[in-house]
Amino acid sequence: MTEIVLMSDPRVAAVPVQECGERLVDVRSEGRLLVDERKKQDPAGAFAHLRIGVLGRLLRAQEQLPQGTRLLFVEGYRPPSLQRRYFDEYAARLHADHPQWSAGQLRSAASRYVSPPEIAPHSAGAAVDVTLADDDGCELDMGTRMNATPEESAGACYTHARNISDEASSLRGILSTALTAAGLVNYPTEWWHWSYGDRYWALVAGEDAAFYGPTTSLSGGYGPRPTPR
Repeated sequence: MTEIVLMSDPRVAAVPVQECGERLVDVRSEGRLLVDERKKQDPAGAFAHLRIGVLGRLLRAQEQLPQGTRLLFVEGYRPPSLQRRYFDEYAARLHADHPQWSAGQLRSAASRYVSPPEIAPHSAGAAVDVTLADDDGCELDMGTRMNATPEESAGACYTHARNISDEASSLRGILSTALTAAGLVNYPTEWWHWSYGDRYWALVAGEDAAFYGPTTSLSGGYGPRPTPR
């Protein structure tokens, strides 16, 4: 797909979910990823969890990076209630700035930055917010801060934005090449957001169904996936 398909697109919600039951794991216990400890942590450390298949692909991507460059993990799983709060808060900000917009326009605009809760890849443990760092763990300049809104960045948060430096563009290319080769897909309005196995991934990758659906539990009796994809 060359067009930007937003999370609010009905085609995303129409993708069926055939939940595989794969468990969520704490990426910190694996020890091979740099984890941004500045993230405000909930008592359960939900932010540091991913489906085990997604973690495996992140580690595969890291092996493809140039020497002296590492992935910096910022956020993975996000409980549906937190996703709902983020979406509603951002939609309310947009409504305050654009009171003339219809509910559909607000939903579409909000989904550039926060996924609608019912289909959010983060709430399936299928998405990761990730950037690049050097061997000392210092973040590299990717053109905007992570989680910059389209408004504050003048659209520079879009993965293929042109209003960033050549160096930042090159670094985004390095990140994209490694993660794409590992099977993840990017959300084009957020250079840092990548996912695997969720509805958005399935639509972009041309798969018939997603195999990770939203979950409210960090454990929930998930077992390992029998056949890696």
